[in-house]
Amino acid sequence: MKFYLISLGCPKNLTNSEEFSARLLAAGHRMVFSPDEADEIIINTCGFIASAVKEAKDEIRYALELKRKKRVKKVAVTGCLVERFKEKLAKEFPEIDTLFSIAAQEDIENTLHTPGMVLEPLPKTLYLPPYKMSLTASHTAYLKIADGCNNRCAYCTIPFIRGAYRSKPMEEVVREARLMTQNGVKEISLIAQDTTSYGIDLYGKVQFLPLLEKLLKIRGLGRLRIMYAYPHRMTRDVARLMASTDKIFHYVDIPLQHIADPVLKRMNRHCDGTQIRRTLDMLKKEVPDISLRTNFIVGFPGETKKDFNELKKFVTDYEFDNMGVFEYFREKGTPAYDMKQIPAEIKHERARELEEVQSRVIDKINKRLIGTTLEAIADGPDFGRTYKDAPDIDGKVTFTKPVKVGSIFKARVVAAQGYEREVEPIK
Repeated sequence: MKFYLISLGCPKNLTNSEEFSARLLAAGHRMVFSPDEADEIIINTCGFIASAVKEAKDEIRYALELKRKKRVKKVAVTGCLVERFKEKLAKEFPEIDTLFSIAAQEDIENTLHTPGMVLEPLPKTLYLPPYKMSLTASHTAYLKIADGCNNRCAYCTIPFIRGAYRSKPMEEVVREARLMTQNGVKEISLIAQDTTSYGIDLYGKVQFLPLLEKLLKIRGLGRLRIMYAYPHRMTRDVARLMASTDKIFHYVDIPLQHIADPVLKRMNRHCDGTQIRRTLDMLKKEVPDISLRTNFIVGFPGETKKDFNELKKFVTDYEFDNMGVFEYFREKGTPAYDMKQIPAEIKHERARELEEVQSRVIDKINKRLIGTTLEAIADGPDFGRTYKDAPDIDGKVTFTKPVKVGSIFKARVVAAQGYEREVEPIK
């Protein structure tokens, strides 16, 4: 069987695609890179927010149209959209051959031979599968250390899509990282819904620091990148470990969502503005060249003008290197769905204002960057990223002269405009 894969959503979803694709390849099936060459299209969907749901449904319609035209024989759909909507999805798209849950990906060969819905409960434990391939560039990879979430933020659908927090055993994480390193991966991004809660379910207490210490002992390790840290769980000990080694990029993706206490409380975030500021101040003190990425939600129910002004000032004061701005959207099944909503035009305007604030911040950062030397990684011979930029989501740099793809090197910033910079590789 020749299959064409459409993988949507976040890196955590991509790791699922890597795992079940590898199982199919190990069983003798072939991955193709054009739907016209395929017998079957497999769509791994995201269902986290409304825009992701729309994107997934558009891809399903596209695949089913190819099936109607007899360009492919079958269409199978899996992922978060299936976990979230199940019967509704089957009713809306009856031509789908197989709708299968995330857990059913573990027996994907039999699953794809089963018509209709194949729904298995989420596993209680998370292990490195016997087969895993890479769907990223050969020098960079995502390593999922946990899945699910226990935080229960009022706007979030993840807990009832991905289930409770489940850590991958430490020896399995280390084994996977070692295999990645042996296969030439230079940049390993550690991912989970909340990386900083790693181990709490398996070991009775958070074990993120011991995990990092074990990973750093891997022979030939390139760089680690920390993604999706929860604000008050990013500890001083982790920051000091980062500062002590060049094997961890001085970068943290730390989604904050807001800074005003009334909004954070309604969001059911487990920290307040004081704790957030304390964490950021600690990181900047312990790791002076720390690069911080974050996300904010504007227009959350009950957000006042005062709350929003506090957020704008906070963004100006703390100067995040990369930042995402999202308008709040009601998601059925979440506590925030039944809260009094803010008009759409206000949400639009606040998103625009916050993006303008961040644009001015980036202008200031860029002025300071000119002439400085940063560590960079080459995604191509003439382009890549600095340590300040995670794969797929952050800015990029171009090089003044070609370098070896996958290499990590020092470079001098010679030009900067927005999130795009030009650097001169230093031998």
